Amino acid sequence: MASTPMDVDEAPPSLTSLNTTPSLNITRTLGVNVPSTTKVSDVISAFRPTKLFHRDDVKEGKPQPHILSIDFDDPGELCMTSESDETIQIYNVKDGRHDKSLMSKKYGVKLAKFTHTSSSIIYASTKQNDAIRYLATHDNSFIRYFDGHEASVTSLALHPGSDNFISCSLDNTVRMWNIGSRQWVAKLLLPGPHIAAWDPSGNVFAVALPASGSVILYDYRNYQKAPFAVFDVMKVKGPAELEAAYRGWTALEFSNDGKHLLLGSRLGGHFLLDAFDGTLKAYLKKPGGTRRLAVGEIEGGSVESSGDCCFSPDGRYILSGAKKDLLVWDTLATPDHNKILETAHVLDDKREAAVVAYNPRYNMLATADQELLFWIPDPHA
Repeated sequence: MASTPMDVDEAPPSLTSLNTTPSLNITRTLGVNVPSTTKVSDVISAFRPTKLFHRDDVKEGKPQPHILSIDFDDPGELCMTSESDETIQIYNVKDGRHDKSLMSKKYGVKLAKFTHTSSSIIYASTKQNDAIRYLATHDNSFIRYFDGHEASVTSLALHPGSDNFISCSLDNTVRMWNIGSRQWVAKLLLPGPHIAAWDPSGNVFAVALPASGSVILYDYRNYQKAPFAVFDVMKVKGPAELEAAYRGWTALEFSNDGKHLLLGSRLGGHFLLDAFDGTLKAYLKKPGGTRRLAVGEIEGGSVESSGDCCFSPDGRYILSGAKKDLLVWDTLATPDHNKILETAHVLDDKREAAVVAYNPRYNMLATADQELLFWIPDPHA
């Protein structure tokens, strides 16, 4: 695995002469029981591409695989990608180093997520069957298979406080699982449930149903009942194109303060919704759409998205990939009379950011298309 140091990743003179990998000197922020040392607002405009990882184990003549998903473990020390060549790659965040490569050639891999234990992960299959797999990363051994889905899994969402998780599938079901048992705990029959997300308390989960143009919210303690809220995206789409209100959805995420719900779209912009009443707070317009298919889309044979936008850990900022550059919106800014919120910052980069993830424990983020890129604030900016 080759990594390319970039402008703000040069080793200090004292390290240059040593046979060591220089640390990225990432500043911890917003960690559990750890005081925040740097506010996100103080550094958000200073993020720069810092280290680029290029897969050098790909056979000559073969294209670089596409990165399908990015995830960080709870302590923020590890970054994981699932890739289209049926591998899982794990990186050390602080040292900016590739740690290990895991194979899943028999079943394929997508939507890889750390559990609350950094040495175990769950991921969805892309061939053989539609089981979800629970893997120990230290020896690449399977702990358990979660069987039940009868079509491709489109979303995995881990409960914020336990190892229970939710899965969505093209079989029109949302299933709830306890990681200690291979049998699902509950099943909801819904029309085209493509993405699920937990609110930060873990008491509420949302499911995005693009076919009906809606996002529905359930009380986790009473999920047997009907959803307690239905957000009609068709009704509150604002200046977005009509098509964006019922297809092309790429991401669903609650802000960590619980006030907002981000609905990502590949069709020219994202929706920032009020998490309590579903009203449109702002439409985050971006230049052009993206090349990847949205979650659950199967036509065209292109690579599927797993999230091209996300919140910063403080819930204030939204970051989004584009065909070039990384776009940043400030949710505290006032949108115009059409509810369009202009970008607060455009972080320069020539590569397309098709997958975006912010480390919840450090002021660093990762973007990817066919190569993984670490970003940290430039202290000289």
